[in-house]
Amino acid sequence: MVRTPLTPEERERGERLGRLLREARGDRSMTEVAASAGISAETLRKIETGRAPTPAFFTVAALAGALGLSMDDLAGQCVLVPL
Repeated sequence: MVRTPLTPEERERGERLGRLLREARGDRSMTEVAASAGISAETLRKIETGRAPTPAFFTVAALAGALGLSMDDLAGQCVLVPL
């Protein structure tokens, strides 16, 4: 299956999500948060660095739960505001 290229907006949204998750993680280790969310540390690393800009909904929900974040707040902070 061939994946359609991401738009610049989708990339920016993924990078923004990664920054938010990285900030919320604070000084907790990537391994600790990933294990708490039930994902691999490599998956979390890819999301935080923007290499996986469109993670699955359930992955984001699991990370939000592990980090004590609201899905509504995350979604609101990841929306790009048109100029």
